[in-house]
Amino acid sequence: MERNRIKDINVDPNMSLGEFIELLSVSHGFTPASIIEAAEILVNAYRRGAVKFLSFTGNIIATGIRGLIAQMVREGFVDIIITTCGAIDHDIARSFGGAYLKGYFEVNDYELYKQGYHRLGNIFIKIDDYGPLIERKTREILDKILEETGKTEWGVRELLYAFGKYINDKNSILRVAYERNVPIYVPGIVDGAFGTQLFMYSQFKKFKLDLFRDEKELADIVFSAKETSALIIGGGISKHHTIWWNQFKGGLDYVVYITTAIEYDGSLSGARPHEAISWGKIKPSARKTVVYGDATLILPLLYAAIKKLLHKG
Repeated sequence: MERNRIKDINVDPNMSLGEFIELLSVSHGFTPASIIEAAEILVNAYRRGAVKFLSFTGNIIATGIRGLIAQMVREGFVDIIITTCGAIDHDIARSFGGAYLKGYFEVNDYELYKQGYHRLGNIFIKIDDYGPLIERKTREILDKILEETGKTEWGVRELLYAFGKYINDKNSILRVAYERNVPIYVPGIVDGAFGTQLFMYSQFKKFKLDLFRDEKELADIVFSAKETSALIIGGGISKHHTIWWNQFKGGLDYVVYITTAIEYDGSLSGARPHEAISWGKIKPSARKTVVYGDATLILPLLYAAIKKLLHKG
């Protein structure tokens, strides 16, 4: 079998991003090789017109990666989003000026809390700029939506689309999904500040969620798709919901996982793509790979590689 030789590389501080991505390709480092493979899989899916799922966990929306995901949606690289309530929380908080600050892991968390901050890894978040801000803005926007539409029963996707209209932030995922008409599905909607506030709102006003409406929409998307692809960042419910629904059409055709979880404990988050074949969630013939590492580092490199491959034609 013909194989390309591995080349030694040197980094020039003046090189372009495209030139840097090319270095990753020729060096064939352990993780860089996976990134390049992942880019090739996703570009192939894009060119073949596969329905493109993007699944991610909420934690990365507390970082600048929020803007990159908004860019991916804006540039047409995402058709369907499946995520967590935490992602909606962070998107709303940051859209309305919530203070998310550079911090560090090694800190006295009790002292930090007394000073008025939550900690998410190495990110400090002002307490008043999280729960109270999200709750206040959720109530305000719900009042506007219900007054404008007169509707009292909503699907979650439908409600999130309506919320996007009232957000004025180009880096907001809710806003760009509204502009591009990209549906956002959150199967665990009550697991966060936004979802809890929806429940509280329903105790005082005529308002109801219909979760089955979202599932019907997902079923229609999957069954009508000729091929489907998924970029799955992290694990948990958003990962599982993506592969779960795709099993009903015989499984995903193109799959890339980005994760730090490992499979020895049998968790869904750590399960590699080939395990999903045994459940019918990924086709045996699917192009698939897993990239191990922090998504806030991997995703910018991956999307840069994707754009370089698309530019090359």
